[in-house]
Amino acid sequence: MQTYDLIQKTRRLEPLTETELRWLVRSFTEGGIPDYMMSAWLMAVCCQGLTIEETANLTLAMRDSGDCLDLSGIGGVTVDKHSTGGIGDKTTLLVAPIVAACGGFVPKMSGRGLGFTGGTIDKLESIPGFSTSLSTEEFLAQTREIGCCVIAQSGNLTPADKKMYALRNLTATVDSIPLICASIMSKKLALGADCILLDVKYGSGAFMKTPQEAEILASLMVDVGKAAGKQCRAVITDMNAPLGANVGNALEVAEIISMLRGESRNTLTELSLALAAQMLVLSGKGDVIECRRMAEEALTSGRALDKLRAMIAAQHGDAAVCDDVQRLPQAKERVTVTAESDGFITGIQSEEVGLACLGLGAGRTAGHDTIDFGAGVTFAHFVGDEVHAGDALFTVYGSSVSLCEQAAARLRKAVTIGTEAPEQVPMIYRIVE
Repeated sequence: MQTYDLIQKTRRLEPLTETELRWLVRSFTEGGIPDYMMSAWLMAVCCQGLTIEETANLTLAMRDSGDCLDLSGIGGVTVDKHSTGGIGDKTTLLVAPIVAACGGFVPKMSGRGLGFTGGTIDKLESIPGFSTSLSTEEFLAQTREIGCCVIAQSGNLTPADKKMYALRNLTATVDSIPLICASIMSKKLALGADCILLDVKYGSGAFMKTPQEAEILASLMVDVGKAAGKQCRAVITDMNAPLGANVGNALEVAEIISMLRGESRNTLTELSLALAAQMLVLSGKGDVIECRRMAEEALTSGRALDKLRAMIAAQHGDAAVCDDVQRLPQAKERVTVTAESDGFITGIQSEEVGLACLGLGAGRTAGHDTIDFGAGVTFAHFVGDEVHAGDALFTVYGSSVSLCEQAAARLRKAVTIGTEAPEQVPMIYRIVE
């Protein structure tokens, strides 16, 4: 078999067989195919696409390039959740303890942030002492005993994806829908959960800019999941504005704790309850109405907060943050920006918010960058809220006044105020089953 021939076939829209795709993935992972030839094939895929069958076969070949976890020892139906990423997206920190409090099992491997989109692992590591590096045995035992465990991706899971993603990042082929699907689903399938819920985002702060693009990706991932024998469902959600009031690692953890304590509630809460309900449905706990009620009760009763506290303690973190968020890292400086006129907030540009927080040190542009866990922004109002001149719009947190002022100037442009209330867009666009 020759790589040249496979490149030609993809360019000519001639489908590759399962055997050809497995050979291609295995040979590249083992170093038998040079980067320049794999880059050419990735570009051919980016330009010409793949069929659903090809995408499924590519995904399974990538899954099988390394280890696959066996979660059968957990002793119940396991459900994983994946978000395609967004500004202020901290739903895992709410959803995992809610589902666990309802008797579900959520074993989750998450990633670190790179660029303006934050990572769940960075948020958790802002909790003093919290360890995201556990052995497989510890990971399984904690999930079995507490119901949820979130750790960093580790071991020899999907080495093909690691190599291919690095190459895609260098060759402008990241935004290919079949390649995005194979990258995400190969990792989800390697983790081994019985059920997978996908939160596919669209908007200014997401990879997919329109709901139609998100629907194409969501449908493809669900098809691939089902082809692999998994229960799989996707929820398409809006990411044109940041999710929740806080953006920044410790700030987002503080917001989650506030919600679990019943002190605040916003669109983040509602979306997390909807996602938790879908995960419980997949877990066989009832229909969506019953599961939504179960999730609500777990939140309002404090049982979900107890699960978060137990997870933090089990992973060597300071569980007292659940009672006092001041124990989380705090920024040295803050700057508050107020409205200059009366009106309604008509938009908050997610990508600009993410880039402003990146400038504060809340994210990283390279893998070795150090994060300022206390940096970020807290919004006092959401899209659609009425404000008056002098009302606080947001507060910026950072290590110096100058950094805060630079971020504030960018954020002021990201928040638009108009004379009429904007049309409200539903948080959930569609559920793909």
